[in-house]
Amino acid sequence: MSITRARFAELVGLAEPQISLLSRRVEDMGDYTIEHLRFRLGEEEVRGILTRPTREGGRRPAILYGHSHGGGYAIGARELLDGREYLLDPLGPVFARAGYVTLCIDMPIFGQRASVSESFAAKALLWHGKSLFGQMLSDHAAALTYLADRGDVDASRIGAFGISMGCALSYWLAALDPRIAAVAHLCCFADFRTMIELGAHDGHGIYLTVPGLLKETDCGGIAALVAPRPQLVCIGEADNLTPPEAVARAWSELAPAYANNPGMLEKISEPDVGHRETERMREAVLAFFGRHLAAID
Repeated sequence: MSITRARFAELVGLAEPQISLLSRRVEDMGDYTIEHLRFRLGEEEVRGILTRPTREGGRRPAILYGHSHGGGYAIGARELLDGREYLLDPLGPVFARAGYVTLCIDMPIFGQRASVSESFAAKALLWHGKSLFGQMLSDHAAALTYLADRGDVDASRIGAFGISMGCALSYWLAALDPRIAAVAHLCCFADFRTMIELGAHDGHGIYLTVPGLLKETDCGGIAALVAPRPQLVCIGEADNLTPPEAVARAWSELAPAYANNPGMLEKISEPDVGHRETERMREAVLAFFGRHLAAID
C-alpha cells in the first residue's frame, strides 16, 4: 500500500513545535564531550543530551538518536550515555569517537517528562483522533531542526538511528522529513496487519497506535517513503516484536521502492536473536553511516 508523505504527515498529526535552547552545560570526557541541554519545546521545557568529538573539526556529520521504550520511563535521553540491557554499550561515546555529533531528547512520558503514564497520555490524545507517537514524531522533528542549525553540524549529513521505539521514531521521521540523509534502525520493523493476525501486536505499547493508519499504509509503505535515501534495517529473527512473517510482509512492500537503487537498502537478519543489538548489527551501523555520512575525524 503506497501513501504520500503529505498524507502520512496528516495521519500521524505531525506538527513540529518551536524549539529554542535555554541552557547548556558542557562536560569534557577527554576524547569526547557531553552537552547537557535544556530546550523550550513549544510550551514545555525538555532535556536533551548531546555527544560530540572534543577536537575541533568544522562542520561534522550528525545523528539524531531516538531512545527506546522497554518500560524504562525514567531513562529517556540518558540511554545515550547509560545504554540499555539490549544494547552492547552506550552509543553516545561510540558515535562521538567515530566523528559524529549525536543528539537525543526525552520523548513525552520519558526521562524528565515522565509526569503521567503512557496510558494516561495516549488515551487523552486518541479521544481527539490523535496519537502519542504523533506527538513524539513532532518533538523529534524539532530536535532535528536544532541539530541542523548547529554551527558544528553539516545539515546535509544528518542520519537517524534507534532501537525498538527509537527504531520506529527514526524511520518514520525519515519517511516524513527529507532532511534525514540516511537511517539505520534496529528491532522494530514489522507489518502491523500481520502482527494483529498473529495475535502479536499487544507486545507493542499503546503509544504506537495511530488511528486509521492501517486503512492506508503499514510499516513497509512507511519505510518506502525514505527511498532512495540509504536505509539499513536490522532485525532479530527470534524477536517477538518482529515475527518473521511480519518482517517478510513489510520487506515485500519496502524493497520495490529501491528497485532502481538496490545498493541503498540493506538488511541484517540475525537467526536465533531476540530483541537486542548484536556485534554484527553494530558493525553494520557504523559502516553504513561511515559510507553515507562520511564521518572523518
